[in-house]
Amino acid sequence: MFCCLSPITAGNIFALVLFISPLPTFKRIVRNGSTEQFSAMPYIYSLLNCLICLWYGLPFVSYGVVLVATVNSIGALFQLAYTATFIAFADAKNRVKVSSLLVMVFGVFALIVYVSLALFDHQTRQLFVGYLSVASLIFMFASPLSIINLVIRTKSVEYMPFYLSLSMFLMSVSFFAYGVLLHDFFIYIPNGIGTVLGVIQLVLYGYFRKGSREDSLPLLVTHT
Repeated sequence: MFCCLSPITAGNIFALVLFISPLPTFKRIVRNGSTEQFSAMPYIYSLLNCLICLWYGLPFVSYGVVLVATVNSIGALFQLAYTATFIAFADAKNRVKVSSLLVMVFGVFALIVYVSLALFDHQTRQLFVGYLSVASLIFMFASPLSIINLVIRTKSVEYMPFYLSLSMFLMSVSFFAYGVLLHDFFIYIPNGIGTVLGVIQLVLYGYFRKGSREDSLPLLVTHT
């Protein structure tokens, strides 16, 4: 088990970097007193993902992966804080919409916890929550695909901050190695996919960097 400590510790560190990467976006929101054209969906979805992975990492579901629960509990707090800040500065329509989605996230998570405890034994519970966490992680890692498409179309990495892409890549590599060492399919498969997507982002960043402006905007923005 000690041989697994290094990759999971590295993964936790890189995950924390990933969690704090949206801070410039929210500094801008607070400074301007408006959410402008930013979208709350990435934070809503990331919150649900962190909650599912947190549940998977607890002994109720899985043994020996408690550090997965640790990092995702911190991630859930960050995503909740981002969502609460978004609600505070959103217009009335978006405030109602995002608040409703936040309630739905906790409702879905509560349902997952109840179903997994009430209907399954421990082994089946791990499979059930594991498949949910795999699906959730793959969708989260795939979310930058729209940004990749934008980078190729505009030949600019303006909307793909380097440190966000780098931290996601390093976190994916670390958790992939951790999953391989533990022979845990539910950890190494989605993080393997995340590693590949991270490589694609970094290669595109290197290729299109010269065509970008220096004062780039944050990644999580929606254009209308």
